[in-house]
Amino acid sequence: MHTKDDSLIKPSRSSLLAEANRCVSCGLCLPHCPTYRLTLSEADSPRGRIAMINGVVSQRIPMNARFAEHIDRCLTCRACEVACPNHVAYGRLIDEARDMMAVSLSDLPEEVVVRKKNWFKNLLERVFIDKTKRFDLVRPLIYLFQKVGLQEKLQQASNVKRTKLGLLLSKLPLIRFPFHGWQEIYPAIGRKRGEVALFLGCVARLVDVETNISAIFVLNHLGYTVHVPYAQTCCGALYQHSGRITKAAYLIEQNRKAFAGLNIKVIISTASGCGAHLVESCSQNQMENFSAPIVDINQFLAEQDWSEVKIKALSKKVVVHDPCSMRNVLRSSIYPYRLLAHIPGIELIELAGNSFCCGAAGTYFLDQPEIAESLLNDKMAALAQSAEASYLATTNIGCLLHLASGLRNQGKKVEVLHPVTLLARQIGIQ
Repeated sequence: MHTKDDSLIKPSRSSLLAEANRCVSCGLCLPHCPTYRLTLSEADSPRGRIAMINGVVSQRIPMNARFAEHIDRCLTCRACEVACPNHVAYGRLIDEARDMMAVSLSDLPEEVVVRKKNWFKNLLERVFIDKTKRFDLVRPLIYLFQKVGLQEKLQQASNVKRTKLGLLLSKLPLIRFPFHGWQEIYPAIGRKRGEVALFLGCVARLVDVETNISAIFVLNHLGYTVHVPYAQTCCGALYQHSGRITKAAYLIEQNRKAFAGLNIKVIISTASGCGAHLVESCSQNQMENFSAPIVDINQFLAEQDWSEVKIKALSKKVVVHDPCSMRNVLRSSIYPYRLLAHIPGIELIELAGNSFCCGAAGTYFLDQPEIAESLLNDKMAALAQSAEASYLATTNIGCLLHLASGLRNQGKKVEVLHPVTLLARQIGIQ
């Protein structure tokens, strides 16, 4: 029998309960929640999930597979935090709830089934995400795999098509810069303004090398020497949002050590998902801060003096997608527009429905494919309203891959890219 006696609540969960109790169930979050909008189920709303977390921590309701289902459906887009008048830290609540689930549900038969279904994702994390330098080694192999047509054949194979592997292959773009290697220092060009460091990320090292190359190119032309520490690794966001908080903290510490000792102004992140996680990790008291502030590249570049940099005109229509991490966590969604506005002749359009998640959400597209595809379809419909758009710009690697796959499936020729990539092209990157 469950009890409401607070003395039985573990001390490690008392702060979780206190945060959950700050929710006054006003319901202002409901219209902003993507899963509630799709299911119209109170259990799939922020208010409903907080109530369930409160009940589990207070031992009034059991933690079971049904509870896990509704918690796992959350995209962690955190649009609810922006709407919440009481500023409830919903992101922390959902992460810690998943941490509880990882421990408490381990012996349930339903959880055993779920873990078996997730073996492929877990394998990828162990082999690559923890050791991001391996992406540099495997990139040429995947490039050759694609060049000889094996990706397409494997993707169409009947025993692969409807699996997580098939879904992952559908998101994998054509590899560019397959043989690119990273230097530890890229010297400034012209008048030197200072030194910065670049956080490469993990998945981007495989499928979006162009964004990081472009970032270095633009920073160098603005007069910044760029450091790329060899020892850096994954930011840990994928682990944090799946409830493996200890593992995420370990990766943050590894990165803190990798960037220590550099004489730099800032540590720049090109992926807003990585940047948001690094910034929030620095704001927590349980670990030492990085040696320099973490700054999203759009914000850093938008605030620079561009008078000495020549930028070619681009008379094209560019639709801008706001990732949830940029809009709801960093609260910096204005900066990509300000950055792209430096390109003469450009026409910038905000993608309709930008306040809603695209469905990528880290590995969410693998874990909840039906919801992820439904949200992606909404983005494709919104983009169709922007006639004759040449580019779709977004600042997060997961969103970029997800949106690009939707456009490929529809046979659309709109290129999806990071704002800094488009800017680098107009400055003259080869």
